[in-house]
Amino acid sequence: MKINKKIYICLSCGYLFDENKGDKKNKIEPNTSFLSLPENWICPDCGASKDSFEEIDFLDEDEKDKK
Repeated sequence: MKINKKIYICLSCGYLFDENKGDKKNKIEPNTSFLSLPENWICPDCGASKDSFEEIDFLDEDEKDKK
């Protein structure tokens, strides 16, 4: 089973943007993809720009077993 969970980390401060949770501070609804965030969206913790984020890869248990 593949889990569609994308989390992006701010390389400036370590804030984690979870697509499943959104960003209440910036009024971003849950289940909003990071790629669809406005270009002027900023990190709610440090104010870094969107291009300061990098996707974190997660594998579910079934995928880990294949490695």
